[in-house]
Amino acid sequence: MEETITKERAARLMLPLHRPPDAYKNMCGVVGAVAGSAGMAGAAVLCGRAALRTGCGLMQYYAPAAIRDVLQIAVPEATWYERVPDEKILSVDVIAMGPGLGYHEEDQRVLDYVFSRFEGTLVLDADGLNDVVRMDLAQSLRRGPAHVIMTPHPGEASRLLGGVRITDRIEAAKALAERYEAVVVLKGHETILCRQGEILVNRETGNPGMATGGSGDVLTGTIASLAAQGLPPWEAAQAGVYLHGLAGDLAAGEKGENGLLAGDICETLPLAIKTMIGR
Repeated sequence: MEETITKERAARLMLPLHRPPDAYKNMCGVVGAVAGSAGMAGAAVLCGRAALRTGCGLMQYYAPAAIRDVLQIAVPEATWYERVPDEKILSVDVIAMGPGLGYHEEDQRVLDYVFSRFEGTLVLDADGLNDVVRMDLAQSLRRGPAHVIMTPHPGEASRLLGGVRITDRIEAAKALAERYEAVVVLKGHETILCRQGEILVNRETGNPGMATGGSGDVLTGTIASLAAQGLPPWEAAQAGVYLHGLAGDLAAGEKGENGLLAGDICETLPLAIKTMIGR
């Protein structure tokens, strides 16, 4: 029987977000984003802004030089590094991989390097998930040391499961969690979370206005930031899903649902956190 993620549960999980008086940026976690490509820099921007708005201390992009200036201007708080397989990319607390990544054969070396060596939490979304299939990296992902959180929509879930049609989202989430030994966040109305057969559903937050381009990129950054601040993967996924939905509800309350943008959700994240933990 699935359980609901309640406000009380999410607030309890988010208690570590209270910062001590002597907090400094490295204490608050470092997120690295393997994200963005020519024509899809916006997804990386939204992911990075969401991570920072959720409270991580440092944000680092690993992206092509073609979009470096876009990222530096759109997210001046972040730093940029060339997307190559070297030890720098392994030094962060959490890697958010996939938003705006696209499909580029040269990225396979980076993905395989991260999958096989990274020991932190890896949040996989969008083309990070698609590339697992397209580049035949499932074995590398499963055998690697990272703690994996996958955030597919039903189409991505279908590809990860070999192209099967998703008719039962709960069973699909269970199958993904088992196949990839991961925490699974299956997005959609009443987002489903699964870990080792355990099922949670977010029925309390979120609205139809969040069905807009970039909303998933904001969720990826949110979950990555919470994990970087010390929440274990299962807890980061729960709190992130609830918080993302609450930010969407607050933004919709101000702007309405029809014209809601992913950027609006991102900018409302600090208020959602304040609503949950009082700061």
